[in-house]
Amino acid sequence: MANLLITEISSLAGIIENGALKLKGAEMAQFHAIADAWLWIENGKISDYGEMRNLDSSRFESIAHNRISAKDRFVLPCFVDSHTHIVFAKTREEEFVMRIKGKTYEEIAESGGGILNSAKRLQEMSEDELFVQAKQRLWDLIAFGTGAIEIKSGYGLTVVDELKMLRVIKRLKAISPIPIKATFLGAHAIPSAYKANRADYIRLIIEEMLPAVHAENLADYMDVFCDQGFFTPTETDALLEAAKSYGLKAKIHGNELGYTGGVQAAVRNHALSVDHLEYTGDDEIKCLLQSDTMPVALPGCSFFLGIPYAPLRKMIDAGLPVCLASDFNPGSTPNGRMGFVVALACTQMKLSPEEALNATTINGAYALELSHEIGSITRGKRANVFITKPMSSLAIMPYYFGVDQVSKVIINGEVFDSH
Repeated sequence: MANLLITEISSLAGIIENGALKLKGAEMAQFHAIADAWLWIENGKISDYGEMRNLDSSRFESIAHNRISAKDRFVLPCFVDSHTHIVFAKTREEEFVMRIKGKTYEEIAESGGGILNSAKRLQEMSEDELFVQAKQRLWDLIAFGTGAIEIKSGYGLTVVDELKMLRVIKRLKAISPIPIKATFLGAHAIPSAYKANRADYIRLIIEEMLPAVHAENLADYMDVFCDQGFFTPTETDALLEAAKSYGLKAKIHGNELGYTGGVQAAVRNHALSVDHLEYTGDDEIKCLLQSDTMPVALPGCSFFLGIPYAPLRKMIDAGLPVCLASDFNPGSTPNGRMGFVVALACTQMKLSPEEALNATTINGAYALELSHEIGSITRGKRANVFITKPMSSLAIMPYYFGVDQVSKVIINGEVFDSH
């Protein structure tokens, strides 16, 4: 891990000095910054920073391996993407065309498309092939500014294939320069073979999948798709209770397709996060306010499927913390660029740029239990930051929604090379 001095930074932003591990309500509007700044990275960690007028260059001359000028540019903490499905076999553009012609997501799923389509294709692909593809996706996402990520299984839906996915994620963890959290999502959908007896599939998850996942130490978390047409709140409770006995903390896909009790199930099971939330009303907000569960919105999914956006403006105004993630997957969100997520949050969900950036950095880190080491410009945290292209303000990032504003990505103090 090299030492690095970044100077002449137009704005060093995303500074947190009070030890906060998440921001909520009105706090989210504050994305603290220093203008005309420098940043000193030592042994891969943020060591010090300040105003250029107070920089004593002689202090670093003998120990700085590299020096970069960020004149007219911002330096920001890397994004933390707390919800992805980047291990998959094939794209599903044929379903995209079906939706253009009027088919709904639910109709496509009922006819064998959607998650079951991805499962069929993944079952036909080897672990090594999946690893090569997923590694390239991971490298691409880092190049777009992502400095920590969660990856889910859930396209296997058999004991063999769920383990295959999780082994791929474990291999990615071993070679990744950024932190990765692995989530077991065997409860992503009911496979076709179990449609007539869902209880048998739930039993398979509890009695065979979970013990095997635990035996190989393959997952950090357990996720359940608790929603209309997938798993009920009662089934979710049973699954997460079983996961708890194996030391897996809860996450939930919830309230994407209706007011189906996913939020309440998440809070009841002390989930780290509940993700999607397109259907979130007063009852769900009240429930979340009484918990430590992080609400996570996935606006890329709303954009691509044409479904409602989670009401984050209302949630923040009620005093909640909120997080934003990409949901990168082959069916409903084939895009992992977090800069675009920020743009959608501003244009469609009415968050300020500051709120959107807090939701994609420090609060994303909280949703992965990583905010003690990543997600902000804080002394002692990992030096996972990026330098933007020349920008006049933070608003340029969502304003130029189709343009990547990331110029250089620095991971553990070193400039990341995606090749």
